[in-house]
Amino acid sequence: MIDTTPYFTNDTVVFGILMLCLGAVFYTSSLQSKFWKTFYKFVPAILLCYLLPALFNSLGVIAPNWNELGENGEVIEKSSNVYYIASRYLLPASLVLMTLSIDLKGIFNLGPKALIMFFTGTLGIIFGGPIAILLISFVSPETLGGVGFDAVWRGLSTLAGSWIGGGANQAAMLEIYQYNPDKYGGMVLVDIVVANIWMAILLIGIGKSEKIDAWLQADNSAITSLKKKVADYADSITRNPSLTDYMVMLSIAFVTVGLAHWGAEEISGLLSNNFEIFNDKSSALSSFTSKFFWMITIATAIGIALSYTKMKQYEGAGASKLGSIFIYILVATIGMKMDLGMIFENPGLIAIGLVWMAIHVVLLIGVAKLIKAPYFFLAVGSKANIGGAASAPVVAAAFHPSLATVGVLLAVLGYVVGTYGAILCTILMQIASGS
Repeated sequence: MIDTTPYFTNDTVVFGILMLCLGAVFYTSSLQSKFWKTFYKFVPAILLCYLLPALFNSLGVIAPNWNELGENGEVIEKSSNVYYIASRYLLPASLVLMTLSIDLKGIFNLGPKALIMFFTGTLGIIFGGPIAILLISFVSPETLGGVGFDAVWRGLSTLAGSWIGGGANQAAMLEIYQYNPDKYGGMVLVDIVVANIWMAILLIGIGKSEKIDAWLQADNSAITSLKKKVADYADSITRNPSLTDYMVMLSIAFVTVGLAHWGAEEISGLLSNNFEIFNDKSSALSSFTSKFFWMITIATAIGIALSYTKMKQYEGAGASKLGSIFIYILVATIGMKMDLGMIFENPGLIAIGLVWMAIHVVLLIGVAKLIKAPYFFLAVGSKANIGGAASAPVVAAAFHPSLATVGVLLAVLGYVVGTYGAILCTILMQIASGS
């Protein structure tokens, strides 16, 4: 085991580097020079907020995890807490701020296409896994080797759990199929590399969403109407925010974070302490003991509840803009987890992941074209599966802050169906592997 310590390990310094990336992107994207206007025409700003931290990680400047060698040569595993803080504190804070002005009726008026694209993405994962195994078996049969608990299909089951639901579902699949823990890191690598490549492609597409919608012949009038309604409401109550406004908005945000964490611990503890079925990690219901699941659910519910009160007027003071700041910080920390050099570490497994993801994408595009669904539904439906509650709101908010709730609601649905879908996918992968 080699020492993989990055140049900077202090989280305060790492956070400063991430903020430098964000500041540089937003400053240059605001410039009116011909060079920068042309540059950002082809490279969306949000993509750069994601890729710059990935580049720093790839160069060894920063890292989410690393190994240090102790004085006696022992390996010490260390990690950065920057992503944890962003996802556990800033994400719920951003959700409540961006949901304050939500028009829930308008969300429901978006129609069934969001659900259709979500379940299309789920089916793409369920059937993509076994198809990818069959295709790779013709080219590189040795990649699919392993017997007993070393069987590759067992490891891929954890990928299915992650890509349909999230971390809790991934852990459930590891428990159910008992994949060799010593080899599990290879599957985590595939998850990170392939999911992040797809995330980058989706972010590129957001900058070209109008052209994509035209090609799909999509009717995005309901989305446009919702965005306009929220924007018109914000314009009607817009005011120059005072220090009191900022303090109240931050109070709303972080009191909600506190309540969400407290509620998540209580609910998770209640379920695990009183119902054995929730403690069985091989049960699909074990996902409901995930504190992250309940934290996101509670934060969103509080935001929706506050949208029916006078607190909604804080949108005029810039509540969703403040929430967007937190979302962009989260984007940078997600990008920090991507090491571009890892793509070449295990080409066989990465190939399976890429083929699997390609099937998911082709199915999404085909159905979107068939039902004329806007790119927004394709992107958010995909990320609600692949990425879950940490990524779906990010992609949705990139279209408009008022749409973040759509991403959350679909991601929560992913948690619910994640383990069931992953079990079906694993059964098919086992058959495809000839095991």
